[in-house]
Amino acid sequence: MKILIADDHELFLKGLEFILKENLPNPEITTAQSYTDIFNILEDKQNFDLIITDLAMPGANWLQALTKIHTLEPETPIIIISAVFDKEILQQTLDIGVSGYIPKTASNNLIISAINLVLAGGVYIPHELLYTNPLTTQNNKNTQKEYIAPLKALEKFADSTNEAPQKSLTERQIEIVKCIAEGLSNKQIAYKLNLTEGTVKVHITVILKVLNVKNRTSAVIEAAKRGYITDNLANNQ
Repeated sequence: MKILIADDHELFLKGLEFILKENLPNPEITTAQSYTDIFNILEDKQNFDLIITDLAMPGANWLQALTKIHTLEPETPIIIISAVFDKEILQQTLDIGVSGYIPKTASNNLIISAINLVLAGGVYIPHELLYTNPLTTQNNKNTQKEYIAPLKALEKFADSTNEAPQKSLTERQIEIVKCIAEGLSNKQIAYKLNLTEGTVKVHITVILKVLNVKNRTSAVIEAAKRGYITDNLANNQ
């Protein structure tokens, strides 16, 4: 997993790098200390699975910078980790396409949980900001994603909006459905795909919502109907 992290405070940057290496499976981490660094790295055509960045950094206005980053890496989820805690700024970042907004005061466990959620196709919003209802604009580009408050378990998404779940499975989620069809447990799937078991659980939660089913067996059958997997795999259930 290739991750780009950026912060203009070296101590925080090194701390975040340590947390990721301790809690994620074999991350390849690239660091930056300004928006200029980020642009240079992305313009070298490096493809990342995740971008985590501070909000206020040298090199550009944050609004213009995040817009440019999203343009350069439209398929890569972006997470903000910032000391700025403002619902209007949060709304603006969501409108751009940011997938997570984490306060710098968050615990290590919360940071990793939020990252796992975003990697599974969800959107992370701090509890305090989620319930101030910042998600009301009609132009929100994340309207097909799920939202979660940090006080809830990863498997339970907050019912704070009436937005529909994402309509299609990601490549990773298709891999997981195939593993389910093979009869593998969450632990076995995690081992096979080099993921944490918690990440697998989050992916399965999203899979069930996308396919609109209640259990793993139904997920495999529905996935076959939609052409994600072959009928032969589905018949193994």
